[in-house]
Amino acid sequence: MAAEGGRAKPTAQSRMENFRKVRTSEEEMPLPFPDLPPDVVEMKVKEGSKIRNLMNFAMAQMELKGRRQIVFSGCGRAVTKTITCVEIMKRKLGGLHQVTKVRYKTVLEVWENQDPPPDSPAQNLTVHKNVPSICILLSRDPLDPNQTGYQPPEHRHEAGEDTSGSSTKGLKRPLPPPCEELLPKKLQVQVSDSPRGSGTTAGQLDH
Repeated sequence: MAAEGGRAKPTAQSRMENFRKVRTSEEEMPLPFPDLPPDVVEMKVKEGSKIRNLMNFAMAQMELKGRRQIVFSGCGRAVTKTITCVEIMKRKLGGLHQVTKVRYKTVLEVWENQDPPPDSPAQNLTVHKNVPSICILLSRDPLDPNQTGYQPPEHRHEAGEDTSGSSTKGLKRPLPPPCEELLPKKLQVQVSDSPRGSGTTAGQLDH
């Protein structure tokens, strides 16, 4: 560790120990599917969402209200839960066409300094994160099989049916590898003094 004037320089980690996350918001982005009906249901899956509650609502929309299409979306740590919800619905309903789109979206976090310097205004740290995001469209109606991310309906095995054969029916079409613009991006950090906002500094950290 580098030292200056006989004292070690504080690391970024030690400085962050005094900050507490007080607010998180996600960038609003249009759904990446063309020709969706204006009243399509989008299930926005969060990290703390309960799968049972999500599926009860989603199944009611598809079975009781006769919806033809539904979208599940989630980002960051909610991606795995989003995929789980989709697989549950496909098993319950069957015959659903699927299109999966992967992209990045910006999540804004606001951190507050819990131990500001004496006689100084409270400092807020604003962090812009680029996190992976997934959107999955499920449809009772056929979709374009040539579009990227398409998966045909899976074959539903009946009780007692021999599944040891080499049939390729219902195999999923693999997703393409992420393109360059989806590679890890930079984490932007901005520190501001509140409430007047004077003395603002900005920088970038490799993410």
